[in-house]
Amino acid sequence: MSASNRIRTVVFPVAGLGTRFLPATKASPKEMLPVVDKPLIQYAVEEAVAAGAEHLVFVTGRTKRAIEDHFDTATELERELEAKGKEKLLQLVRETVPRGVSCIYIRQGEALGLGHAVACARPALGRREPFGVILADDLIHAGDRAPALAQMAEVAGERSGSVLGVERVPQGETHKYGVVEGEQVGDGVTTVRGIVEKPQPEAAPSNLAVVGRYILSRSIFEHLERTGPGKGGEIQLTDAIAGLRAEEDVYAYEYAGERYDCGSKLGYLQATVAYALEHEELGPDFRAYLQGIEPSR
Repeated sequence: MSASNRIRTVVFPVAGLGTRFLPATKASPKEMLPVVDKPLIQYAVEEAVAAGAEHLVFVTGRTKRAIEDHFDTATELERELEAKGKEKLLQLVRETVPRGVSCIYIRQGEALGLGHAVACARPALGRREPFGVILADDLIHAGDRAPALAQMAEVAGERSGSVLGVERVPQGETHKYGVVEGEQVGDGVTTVRGIVEKPQPEAAPSNLAVVGRYILSRSIFEHLERTGPGKGGEIQLTDAIAGLRAEEDVYAYEYAGERYDCGSKLGYLQATVAYALEHEELGPDFRAYLQGIEPSR
């Protein structure tokens, strides 16, 4: 990735309550739910770093201290692993956050929507360059390709505009997403002419759904300031993007990869199985186990 295409700052809105996973999330953040041997937020951070991130901004809320602890230095644990000669585990612990990458934590006092969460990150974004947003709930497995945010960064660099990660969904599911209206201008690239938050299938302008990846111009903050509560009484990021689009180029990019909606129990289980099957150590044994399960009568 060229230096001009790097996304140096990435925002992680992690203040949600995770009610769909209660009681597991009563005292622990949903972003700390493990997929095999790493929490969801760790996958998100690794994707951000692969796109060039140097500054990670976590917009947090109550009961989210575990995220800060996860990315903090664990001196006692490191000493214990070092004393026992567990070098591989020691390296994993030390590389939770790579050297040269900083973590910033900002509290979102009220849960007023994704747009409000992104707006809370503004004091931590000192540069004028674009920044990324990753929703850890949406776990995207890109396989041999570059991670989704890095793919989007290439498009942002080539097109000089904000980029929304999108995928095509069944028409009957448009009411779950922000949906894009636009004109295709390249391989997987669409110029955004409009965006509608959670439209009913009969009113949806397309089936291109915005998922949890964004690269946004700093101008988005001016539009967030002017955005009032929208659908659900929340400040919708898609409403602010609609305003941004009227002044600057905004593109939708159909990334290469498989998305798992880990905000739902089924999606989380699907991700766990998929990642377990590909795990270097566990994969073969886990596959054999699944093949040996007899179907229930």
